Amino acid sequence: MMSKISESALLSAPISRRRLVRDGSVIGALAAAGGLALPFSLRAADATADGASPQAEKVVWSACTVNCGSRCPLRMHVSEGEVRYVETDNLGDDRYAGMHQVRACLRGRSMRQRIYHPDRLKYPMKRVGRRGEGEFQRISWDEALDTLAASLRDTVAKYGNEAIYLNYGTGTLGGTMTRSWPPGKTLIARLMNCYGGYLNHYGDYSTAQIAMGLNYTYGGWADGNSPSDIENSKLVVLFGNNPGETRMSGGGDVYYMTEARQKSQARMIIIDPRYTDTAGGREDEWIPIRPGTDAALAAGIAWVLINENLVDQAFLDTYCIGYDEKTLPAGAPANGHYKAYILGQGDDGTAKTPAWAAGITGIPQERIIRLAREIGSTKPAYISQGWGPQRQANGELTSRAIAMLPILTGNVGVHGGNSGAREGSYDTEFVRMPTLENPVATSISMFMWTDAIVRGPEMTALRDGVRGKDKLDVPIKFIWNYAGNCLVNQHSQVNRTHDILQDDSQCEMIVVIDNHMTASARYADILLPDCTASEQMDFCLDAFCGNMAYVIFADRAIEPRFECRTIYDMMAALAGRLGVEAQFTEGRTQEEWLRYLYAQSRQLMPELPDFDAFRRQGMYKERDPQGHHVAYRAFRQDPGANPLTTPSGKIEIYSAELAQIAATWQLAEGDVIDPLPVYSPGFESRADALSEKYPLQLTGFHYKARTHSTYGNVSLLKAACPQELWINPIDAARRQIKAGDTVRIFNDRGEVMIAAKVTPRIMPGVVALGEGAWYEPDDRRRDRGGCINVLTTQRPSPLAKGNPSHTNLVDVQRVTEA
Repeated sequence: MMSKISESALLSAPISRRRLVRDGSVIGALAAAGGLALPFSLRAADATADGASPQAEKVVWSACTVNCGSRCPLRMHVSEGEVRYVETDNLGDDRYAGMHQVRACLRGRSMRQRIYHPDRLKYPMKRVGRRGEGEFQRISWDEALDTLAASLRDTVAKYGNEAIYLNYGTGTLGGTMTRSWPPGKTLIARLMNCYGGYLNHYGDYSTAQIAMGLNYTYGGWADGNSPSDIENSKLVVLFGNNPGETRMSGGGDVYYMTEARQKSQARMIIIDPRYTDTAGGREDEWIPIRPGTDAALAAGIAWVLINENLVDQAFLDTYCIGYDEKTLPAGAPANGHYKAYILGQGDDGTAKTPAWAAGITGIPQERIIRLAREIGSTKPAYISQGWGPQRQANGELTSRAIAMLPILTGNVGVHGGNSGAREGSYDTEFVRMPTLENPVATSISMFMWTDAIVRGPEMTALRDGVRGKDKLDVPIKFIWNYAGNCLVNQHSQVNRTHDILQDDSQCEMIVVIDNHMTASARYADILLPDCTASEQMDFCLDAFCGNMAYVIFADRAIEPRFECRTIYDMMAALAGRLGVEAQFTEGRTQEEWLRYLYAQSRQLMPELPDFDAFRRQGMYKERDPQGHHVAYRAFRQDPGANPLTTPSGKIEIYSAELAQIAATWQLAEGDVIDPLPVYSPGFESRADALSEKYPLQLTGFHYKARTHSTYGNVSLLKAACPQELWINPIDAARRQIKAGDTVRIFNDRGEVMIAAKVTPRIMPGVVALGEGAWYEPDDRRRDRGGCINVLTTQRPSPLAKGNPSHTNLVDVQRVTEA
């Protein structure tokens, strides 16, 4: 019989012979499920007999700084220089309305497995085989840094600083000194800014399309009400918003959403192709929808709202531009407004009726009508979209279309309502590391870097979204890849990327700085071993944490292992070789910088304790003094005194800026940019002719066993949550696939071999694969790790030039032989 020990206890407890006996049934079960490998060998120091004296132990505060939306404190129990086990936050009164405990999930609690994992990078290394083959030779730090300094000088001399690129990486997003994104806020950026600059990027793999789309609606980053404000809501409608898996830990939003709904008893409707863990019995209704069709659903709902007089006309007249003729901006065509588009009086002449929407979305017409009436008659309504729906070929239009529902019903800027964006949060004024100004003004979309290698000088502002100048002058020749797996694993179309990177006559130098031998690290020319958060001092912040913000003092729990160095020490040493050390360090060590930044933070936040008291305390928590964060509250109260940052100062349903872009940009066939939030299917939709060859829509989702690809090599987590393809029983039966069968997922870009999860939790015609699994190709380039990006495309979205990672047509076959 299996021992009743929790998974969290198993992941955080010290491994000793005594525990192996006591918990052997649990470990054996996990090993059988997932081929469990212990993180490091048992040694005499780990084995203690029952009744032996406990070893001297200290507890050091550290943190999990990965890109999950939370930042979780870890209390590292250390003896004899090693982390023995891991606990989490134990401070505060632990009440929902008080200073609740920020508890780490199983990923953070498995930090010890990451620290002592056999994949740890131990020494500086240089490539000796072809890129991607993973063949390296150990070198000294002096040789590594001398090589990089020489390569930087050579690259700048031959091509200029625009040829140096800082790749996307969010592996240590929550840190201050160790921050890995955005690129302009990293210590690598500080170094390069001291040495003439670098080619920057804009956008991100999480939010490129929604950030760009809603910028033209609200101006800047679209804010949302904190999820704690759901305690004032009567209805919650979530479009592809899944905090149960994407914000599950720490001060995460799923905690607020659950607790707030217990207060308000608001009905919750989940709109998603997959029955997510956010639903999981908490929802009142799940409405499955075909991927990429959310804008059509929003339009069908809008048709009902308009025809049944359920719109808030006073709100639309006062706060919005372009809903109808009277607020249409000068220069817009007659009947170019949103109401005309919905009623079929615009250019396309098609009324966006529920019947029209039903044919596109797969949602019955009657259900669309009932949903529209519920949204139109229930106030306040918390209407929110996650970042999955926008990660489509038509994502910019989708994000704007979903936001129309709270705009039409006047739910913006009020308690219990929302803007249609993802949930917002309260933040502190804690000061981050300054990184100076980039002398190079040019930037590209973070998704277009592979194109910038192979056709850089051909990339233009009007066709490829180049910013800062009309075109690139040079291709990318030198890549910094820090704390990120986007060289390969997290970037689309892995096989194309592999071919580009293997040709080292194109990009001449790739530097990878990381903790582990990731799929991306295998493509490095120079590989530098970074310290984990537990091996250095830093502050950890920037969490999506509802109405309680916090900062964690992440102290050094153990000495750096092997020859690992901190990113600050690496860059300072390189700065010395490049002649910019004084400007880079300003005479400070890493700890001296942290003390300096903390002193600045205390001037803005006088409630902070002194540095040493904070170090002992481990965390600082602060409640929103206004109770709940309400997006656009000041604008709603007085739009004249508090205008938005749009050109009109109002919510722009019709965007004259987008009309100008649509008229001047060079777009690929099928790409649509429109001044209104219209529906367009985009490429590789269900309506695409390619669906005859590849009839299934493949979408991705965030997986509990990983944070993107971080923790993707931890055996305990892989055993608990194995990588599987979700497929509906109807689609499985047609292909003679049973649960657990190995299947082949394929399209023209590649193929993946993985086990099938046959489940009614995914709608027919759609399959789903958790993103972030590590790419593991066999000798025929078939991936056996379950990496979805073998199947995704590098064709960018029209406006943001972002990653359409959930826009994929595939087919699936049962594998009868290896």
